[in-house]
Amino acid sequence: MGWPDGPAVAHRYASGTLLAISAPVDALFTATEVNEWAWEQASGIFAPGVERITNPPFDQLHPLGSDFSLVVAAFAARAGVEKNPSLAALRDEARRRGIPVLADDSEVSLGAGAGSRTWPVLDLPNAGSVPWQLLHDVPTLIVTGSNGKTTTVRLLAALIQASDSRYRNRVGYSSTEGVMIGGQHAGEGDFSGPAGARLVLRDTRVAAAVLETARGGLLRRGLAVERADVAIVTNISADHFGEYGIDTLEDLAEVKLVVAHALGTSGTLVLNADDPLLLARAAGQVCKVALFAFDDAHPALVAHRNAGGSTCGLVDDQLWLTDIGVRTSLGDIRKMPLTLNGAAHFNVANIAAAALAASASGVTPAVIAAELQRFGGTRHDNPGRLDHWTLADTTVLIDYAHNPDGLAKLLVGGDTIRLQQISRTGIEGRVGLLLGQAGNRGNEAINKLAHTAATFQPDYVVIKEITSMLRGRKLGDVPALLRAGLLAAGFPTDNIHVEADEFDAARYLLRWAQPGDVLVLPIHQSAARLELSALLDEMENNHWQAGSPLP
Repeated sequence: MGWPDGPAVAHRYASGTLLAISAPVDALFTATEVNEWAWEQASGIFAPGVERITNPPFDQLHPLGSDFSLVVAAFAARAGVEKNPSLAALRDEARRRGIPVLADDSEVSLGAGAGSRTWPVLDLPNAGSVPWQLLHDVPTLIVTGSNGKTTTVRLLAALIQASDSRYRNRVGYSSTEGVMIGGQHAGEGDFSGPAGARLVLRDTRVAAAVLETARGGLLRRGLAVERADVAIVTNISADHFGEYGIDTLEDLAEVKLVVAHALGTSGTLVLNADDPLLLARAAGQVCKVALFAFDDAHPALVAHRNAGGSTCGLVDDQLWLTDIGVRTSLGDIRKMPLTLNGAAHFNVANIAAAALAASASGVTPAVIAAELQRFGGTRHDNPGRLDHWTLADTTVLIDYAHNPDGLAKLLVGGDTIRLQQISRTGIEGRVGLLLGQAGNRGNEAINKLAHTAATFQPDYVVIKEITSMLRGRKLGDVPALLRAGLLAAGFPTDNIHVEADEFDAARYLLRWAQPGDVLVLPIHQSAARLELSALLDEMENNHWQAGSPLP
């Protein structure tokens, strides 16, 4: 095809092989078809001497045969139709001027946020007619990791907005929960991939952008931006193994650290020093690195400070930020609403990461400290992430915990709250757990989630079906695997109940509750969360007590 810019790469992994090829920016559809044709050839469907499969278990996209010269001619013709010289010229000129470019199937934008302009991909201007003097970049921050991304994104957006009048109602962010521009919804659903980043960066109201960047988007579509000022990697934990060639924690760490490529030498990479995989990769970065940990006396933090680096960690219950040798207390974590009086240790890590990223973006310690005392004080700040209701002597927690590590941290927080309630009221409360998983996890991963739940010995478990996340499995498959996993871990049969609907499963646990109980409810469907939140608001307003009928 005569395509430059890199070789083809074949990567074998435990459950298959990945083929990656490089192609010109105006030949990506053709390149995708070339890749698909190569896959069909590799499968043996059209291989010489092999009888053609009459009913393959997939759509045959490229019945071009295996005559290489004919195939090359066919794809060259398709590439000629797709070719867009205006796009290549605009990209070259924008790069020469240091202006960011975002291109997708239908649109091309130059600049970012308030400094951007967007055109249809089939009606691009020539480089000479672009108003280059009006185009510019905006501060851009990226958040990735296995857990805590959405909370960190929301907190970081709030910190930047509070820092300067320039950003008042002009911070845009994308996350698993949608796109927000200046506090207003601009997109509903999971926008933690490139589509969410483009929505934010093409909105001319945006003066600063915070972008959640999930593993799936990175592996399917790459990193949306070529440049960023700050990137956070919250942690690395086992999840989604077997997808897109990722089989180990080391593989996953490499995927998450793709974000560092956008930082160049002037950006800052914020890493979790309590995560050995991330800490091991801190030294090899060309950008600046900032480290956070639960304990400010962590040896890596001490060494990093001594070398002039920025850190954030706890001394007793005080969170300390160190930036260019200047140490500042950001306050008592028990007075930060996100920590639930210090019970939610995992949110201390999210807070420390956001504080370092905000500091690297020029937010002052005083502003950071003040915002940490406020953010999370209402459920509107961080909906669906450690939402909590106190119903008389019963506490209800809603979170997105979706993998063993996230569930373990949530259960630790729930048990800490239970012990605090016992100390305060003398009532020996119990823990009830809602348990479910998306169907695209392997059997081993689903079993590990069940084993994690059993390890914490909740008093009762309601297993739910997540009907919108079957992802190739049949109804009942995942609940059956979770139930089998609980039983294999020694969890008593009588303390397990299965419900076919997420909202009904949560209602079942509410009916089971007694005074002093803590209900831990990982909710994964937005509709179910909104319905449940409305129910809990009504119960709170009506002073509902455990044992009473539900509304």
